[in-house]
Order: sequence, then C-alpha cells, then structure tokens
Amino acid sequence: MADSDNHNENWDKQVLEKLLLSSVREQRKARQWGIFFKSLTFVYLFMLLFFGLGWLGDSEMSISGKHTALVELRGVISSDSIGSADNVNMGLQSAFKDKKTQGVILRINSPGGSPVQAGYINDEIRRLRAEYPQIPLYAVVEDICASGGYYVAAAADKIYVDKASIVGSIGVLMNGFGFTGAMEKLGVERRLITAGKNKGFLDPFSPPNTEQEEYAKEMLGDVHEQFIRVVRQGRGERLKDAPEIFSGIVWTGQKSIDLGLADAMGSAEYVAREIIKAEHIVDYTAREGFAERFAKRFGAVMADTLISTGSGWGLR
Repeated sequence: MADSDNHNENWDKQVLEKLLLSSVREQRKARQWGIFFKSLTFVYLFMLLFFGLGWLGDSEMSISGKHTALVELRGVISSDSIGSADNVNMGLQSAFKDKKTQGVILRINSPGGSPVQAGYINDEIRRLRAEYPQIPLYAVVEDICASGGYYVAAAADKIYVDKASIVGSIGVLMNGFGFTGAMEKLGVERRLITAGKNKGFLDPFSPPNTEQEEYAKEMLGDVHEQFIRVVRQGRGERLKDAPEIFSGIVWTGQKSIDLGLADAMGSAEYVAREIIKAEHIVDYTAREGFAERFAKRFGAVMADTLISTGSGWGLR
C-alpha cells in the first residue's frame, strides 16, 4: 500500500513538472512571437514615417547608369530659404561630380530675391562649367524666372521656357513706406538722434531727404549695371538690341525667345530626352537634413496642438 502511494505521488510530481515546463515553453513562445510582431510593427511604422516625411527623398542618388541631373531653384532666393545659394550650389556640385551625369538641368520657378545670393549661384555655375566643360547645363523655366531668377539662368548654356512662362524683370528696386503724414495727423513727433548725418538713411518716419534718395538711386543703378553685364555676358549675340530688355519689365515665354532672353520651348523631360539624350532624370536638389526636417515638422505639430488646446500664450 505504501509503495502504491509513493508511486502515485511520484506520478503526480512528474505530471506537475511537465505541466510547468509546458507552461514555461508556451510563455517563451508567446514572448518571442510578441517581440517579433512588435518589431514588425515598429519597422512598418518607421517606414511609414520615413515615406510620410520625405526622408527617403534622396534615394535616387544611388541610381547608377547614365542620366540627366536635375537641380531645382524654387521660391524667393535668399540666404534663409530653400532657394539659397548654399542649397542650390550644393545640388549643382553633386550633379557635376557624378561621372554618370550627361547633362544638368536647373529647373527654375522663382520671382527673384537677393542679388548677392543670385550672384553666388551664377558664379558657381560658371566655375563648374569651366571645371567640367563636357557637361552642359540648361535652365528650364516653369511659371516664372524673373529678376534674380533670370540672373541665375543667364549663366546656363541655353534657356528653355514654356509659352506661358514669365521671364525678365531685369532691374533692381528698393521699397518702403513713409508715415510722416499719418504721424502729423495723429500728433506724433519723430525724435531721431544719430551720429553721422546719414545714419537714419531713408528713415520712413522722417521727411524725404532728396540727397539720400539720389544716393539710393545711384546705388541701385550700380547694381542694375552689374545685372546687365551678367545678362550680356551670358546671352552674348543671342540678345536682341532692344532697350526695353533692361527696363525691368517681364515677357511671356515666346516673347522672351524673340528678344533673345531664352532659346526655345521645352520642359525638363524634353531637354533630358531630346537635347541631353539621357531620358532618365536623377534629382540632385539639396534637401533638408533629418534633424532640420524633423524639427520643423515636430515644431509645426506642437504649435497646432498649443493653439487648438487654448494655450495661455499665442495670437488672439
């Protein structure tokens, strides 16, 4: 009887051990599958985030084979915009350095901007063309190529436009406002103290100063002459002898061809296929880095959240 009880007790222990081991194995498998599915979900969300924020936008750079390089110049040309000389020149340098590049297209859609930034880009195009004489550079105009935008385009081998493109505005301006009349009506007195008689140059709260206005016109004239020289240098004999070209006015694409400001009609795809003879286009436009892009997107989301939740600060 005692042997039977011992046998049953051992059998119960074995069954209990097997059950515990089986439970442990099941828990391990569950954890492993849980880790697997969590990792899979994380990778999926990570890829969605990358595609959603455009962080994989430079993947075309790794494409091999002969191709046409594309660099975009969009928006106002200024030191703190996507159309800055730093960004555009970075893209141009990468495009020319690639040994598979057969030609470069600078696609422009810009109303102009800083003459200094435009000058930097123009100078860099000329430097790269001298360093890589076998690689042509063509400017392709979309909606508008005016003022500083045309300053840049003038350095290209040829300029292609659409019939409805707006081209020109070869001029320089300085603008502002005068508030002296409003101040007089409101009974406000301007008290400006300077060291140097021209330190308050064209102050909008002071009466017009004829001497300063004449100096400003002279300064603008100097910059305008620089602009004209750059255009004449770039366009050469193609430019028609028409005084209105440098008057600051703009023309349609067809009229710009007639005046020698542009060469022909054509899109980026047309130039790549028919002129450069390399139909495949690779975009070398400099993009914002991971940190900058994330900071901007995150900052925008946080700003929207604060406004929508009625934060104690902000615009009312």
